[in-house]
Amino acid sequence: MASGLPFRHPAQGFNASQQLIKSDRGSMLTMSDDNVMMKQIVGTHAPDGREVDVKPLLHLVEDILKRATQQIDTSLTTSQAHAELEDKTHQVNFVSMLDALSYTIDRISCEIAYKSLDGTDAHATTVSLFNMLPSYSWDAKLVLTLAAFALNYGEFWLLAQIYSSNQLAKSMAILRQLPSIMEHSGPLKPRFDAINNLIKVMMDVARCVVEFKDLPPAYISNEVPALSTAMAHIPTAVYWTMRSVVACAAQITSLTTMGHEFSISTTVAWELSSLAHKLSNILDHLRKQLATCYQHIDEKRNVESFRMLKNLFEMVHIDNMKILKALIYAKDDIQPLIDGSSKKRVHLDVLRRKNVLLLISGLDMSNDELSILEQIYNESRPHEARLDSQYEVVWVPIVDRSVQSDAMKEKFESMQSSMPWYTVYHPSLIEKAVIRFIKEVWHFRNKPILVVLDPQGKVVSPNALHMMWIWGSSAFPFTSLREESLWRDETWRLELLVDGIDPVILNWIKEGKYIFLYGGDDDEWARKFTNTARAVAQAARIPLEMVYVGKSSKREKIRRVIATITVEKLSYVWQDLTMIWFFWTRLESMLYSKIQLGRLDDHDPMMQEIKKLLSYDREGGWAVLSKGSNVVANGHRTTVLQTLLEYDMWKDQVPVKGFDLAFQDHQGRIHDISRPCCRFDFPMTTGRIPETMKCPECNRTMEKFSTFLCCHDEVIPDELFK
Repeated sequence: MASGLPFRHPAQGFNASQQLIKSDRGSMLTMSDDNVMMKQIVGTHAPDGREVDVKPLLHLVEDILKRATQQIDTSLTTSQAHAELEDKTHQVNFVSMLDALSYTIDRISCEIAYKSLDGTDAHATTVSLFNMLPSYSWDAKLVLTLAAFALNYGEFWLLAQIYSSNQLAKSMAILRQLPSIMEHSGPLKPRFDAINNLIKVMMDVARCVVEFKDLPPAYISNEVPALSTAMAHIPTAVYWTMRSVVACAAQITSLTTMGHEFSISTTVAWELSSLAHKLSNILDHLRKQLATCYQHIDEKRNVESFRMLKNLFEMVHIDNMKILKALIYAKDDIQPLIDGSSKKRVHLDVLRRKNVLLLISGLDMSNDELSILEQIYNESRPHEARLDSQYEVVWVPIVDRSVQSDAMKEKFESMQSSMPWYTVYHPSLIEKAVIRFIKEVWHFRNKPILVVLDPQGKVVSPNALHMMWIWGSSAFPFTSLREESLWRDETWRLELLVDGIDPVILNWIKEGKYIFLYGGDDDEWARKFTNTARAVAQAARIPLEMVYVGKSSKREKIRRVIATITVEKLSYVWQDLTMIWFFWTRLESMLYSKIQLGRLDDHDPMMQEIKKLLSYDREGGWAVLSKGSNVVANGHRTTVLQTLLEYDMWKDQVPVKGFDLAFQDHQGRIHDISRPCCRFDFPMTTGRIPETMKCPECNRTMEKFSTFLCCHDEVIPDELFK
């Protein structure tokens, strides 16, 4: 494409360029009514419906201007390596498009050059460009004008780069006065810096305008305020960017026609900086609208994806791959899982037609939970003898993407490296719609859940953690049907409370001993209770063992009680706090399991006793008395201790009824007189909370409260809970 410049006498060119500066500056300062000007510009706009994909052309312009602006720095300061930009211009479609547009680009280039030397007002020149491009869209007008500018600007710096080593380039450079310009580059540096800065802003505006053109119409329309506002401002953005092109081109033209002596003052730099400032303000406004548009599109897509995900789970599938891809990662371009055993990345295919247990949690999953879960996981693996019983666990981390920190990254990597099962490679793979689905449909509230999918991707348990904590590997294959079956076979016995925790107690059960399980956080009560119980056992001549099982919270207080019991040898005690944690986790899981199954029957004696025990834990000390496996009494500390203190009142019944029934009868009478209050606390992180509950003591509907609790058991960074 030809890009020759017309011959002008130096003096004529000087006057024309000075006139351009004065008129441009004056128009910028005096043209207060932008509406009038923009009406003129919009009046030239008469698109004929043609669609031009300007992105490849914009990539080419970017490449030219990027290398040219780098050449400015190379020529005037120090050398630096050119950035390599992928060449996206060899496609057949682009070549054919360029054939159709080359004539227009050449005309724009010549128009800018001639008008610059004629001293035409910058606004008038810009209007003439719009008059040449009436049928094109706003983004095409802008990119075509930038292409015309890149043609001349790139030629200027190409000659500057190679004229010292290429004779043809040297001769052409002399005609353009380039050697002289380069020799006096110091005084010209403010002008080149101003051009460089303005070009960067021009390209940012162009990219932004093209982005608006590429917004998907299926998710956004002009009815969205952000888009309609942006569309109203795009003509202004295009106008001032094209006018900036005219200003930059005028500076290069003046240099090559009049030499370095022309206007080495700061006036030109000020004009260009003013344009850059105006364009920057326009760009900031457009970017805000674009961000709002993207947010709207994101929300629309999330709603659509959420709906599709719900529909997907209502369908029947031949295997689980559609479900897993929808939940974890839909594309095949990366390996989205880490194999816990080899620590290598793998594809989702490793889960095809297997039972998949999705361990869903934040980064606050405790070491206790992980260690117990790993133990159960390892114990249950031998159950996989048959092919149709094979299962895998996959950790799905749910984190707040808006909060990023080194602590969170380290915590995630630490948890991931410690897990023996499959884990999602990175939390960012889990889409927002999936997180919404997990929270709304599967009731995830930051507390870990274990969703079980069968080989066809059907949910067979919304949370298998409860049955895992209660029955361990015996709960395999961890389905809701298996959970209901286990409850049908279960009875209210001491093994239900302590099974899998401490073999010492299981031996006491086999020996038929009387056993007191007791808890609380009051060491004085523990002292009085154990001493009184021991004295009563000696008087009644019964074999009695006692074990302190702590409390569901307040670990520091529990440590102090354990220390007192150990030093004073008051009873057997669980020194390992993990055992205490597991005891209470299992007990809470029994309640949650029944809630999840919809079997929270207020007439179920076993569940009434479990609810009592959980309530007593919240209100203070408590004790459970059993004879071997049979649970005799379950009471608040006030009734149990009083029963023991009043032994003389019921000791005559021991030879008649036996110690267990005599204790039970007297404790029952005390309980009827001074019935303790019941209380249940359901953290908001618990997924499924019953609408109503009846008191296990009086069977009346309990009152519902909202409570804020801060017990300071452990100090964990707040950001890990978001």
